[in-house]
Amino acid sequence: MQRPGSSRAPGPPAFVSIILPVHNAEEWLDECLKSVLQQDFEGSMELSVFDDASKDKSMSIIGRWKEKLEGAGIPVVIGGHDSPSPRGVGYSKNQAVAQSSGSYLCFLDSDDVMMPQRVRLQHQAAQGHPTSIIGCQVRRDPPDSTARYTRWINQLAPDQLLTQVFTSHGPTVVMPTWFCARAWFYHVGLFDEGGQGVPEDLLFFYEHLRKGGGVMRVDQSLLLYRYHPRAATHSVLQTTIWTHRVRFLEEQALPQWATFTIWNAGKQGRRLYRSLTAASRHKVVAFCDVDENKMKKGFYCHEDAQERPKPRVPILHFRAARPPFVICVKLRFGFSGTCWVAAQIRVWHWPQSPPSWPHSPASAPDGCGLSREKGRASSQQYPPGGLVCTCEHAALSSKWAPDPLRSQPVSVRTSADFCSFCCFPGHSLVLGCS
Repeated sequence: MQRPGSSRAPGPPAFVSIILPVHNAEEWLDECLKSVLQQDFEGSMELSVFDDASKDKSMSIIGRWKEKLEGAGIPVVIGGHDSPSPRGVGYSKNQAVAQSSGSYLCFLDSDDVMMPQRVRLQHQAAQGHPTSIIGCQVRRDPPDSTARYTRWINQLAPDQLLTQVFTSHGPTVVMPTWFCARAWFYHVGLFDEGGQGVPEDLLFFYEHLRKGGGVMRVDQSLLLYRYHPRAATHSVLQTTIWTHRVRFLEEQALPQWATFTIWNAGKQGRRLYRSLTAASRHKVVAFCDVDENKMKKGFYCHEDAQERPKPRVPILHFRAARPPFVICVKLRFGFSGTCWVAAQIRVWHWPQSPPSWPHSPASAPDGCGLSREKGRASSQQYPPGGLVCTCEHAALSSKWAPDPLRSQPVSVRTSADFCSFCCFPGHSLVLGCS
């Protein structure tokens, strides 16, 4: 049942509406709402709250803060319902947008905290990019949670915000940092309202990209981004995300190629092959690998295929394979000392002409996997015509990472660092699973 009083009070439209879905958030709401009050944005701003059947004291806290915020000149629009069960984050966001009036939408999760300059800086960026989603860098709480994921969020180069849209991490700018024009939001369409277990942010992000939307990030930490067991993201099954990601890969990347090779004849490479549609599987000319044991059989047979005879895909040594490749390797990520494994699938199509950067570890940017080799291997030159980065090959072996463009392997220090050195528009797309 929709609560009375959810309609918007009369008044001039705001420049920016802060969109705040709420469900049983009493633990964090005081800090969250205080951060709205502390914004240094000088334009008009409103807060649009939609409560998704909270059973705790969330609405009492919101009522108390409504008086404080409106006393400071920030109108508060409150909607919600008291049905027995919540209807999900997608529904709540859509309702909060519908009851708001701002020309721009600033999305905020009820367990996060904005820095005072967030609305001001993202509004400045959005004014010049009306068809883009504007994100920002974040600070994690607890500080040591998802460390590598947080680095990925914060350190992607501007071009990587588009070239790494297939990663296992999801959108290249995380949902609680999104800021966009209202007109563009409605052009893309609403969030999926399927409820718990639906990756509504990923589906919206994909639709945004389909319609030609841009992706930008304000390179300042403007949000305290909390990690905790009750976060809605934990309700989404990895198999669900995998399915959406494979379909988007097939839609956006694979049509460019007549054939391609899957790098990894092991479990993850075979899983990708089986997940493809029949039309995409027919484009797979081979698997390739560095493991001699996997090559001994000579082929992979898809036993569940409907075709007769059943497809047999050759398994080649990586030096005998030809691009383009979809590379499947395992990378490790962890929280509180407990590691989980994500399979990264990199779509890697080497360019026809040499890249513009020097091909030497000594020239690699700080933070790149190659830069760790500066002192030991700076004299070894990389041949032109290929994209090379040790951090992308790190999981092919526990100790050594064979490079398809070199005769000698490169020593690996880590298996999960990402860098901008290896990613160039048009040549690198990434898909992943966990």
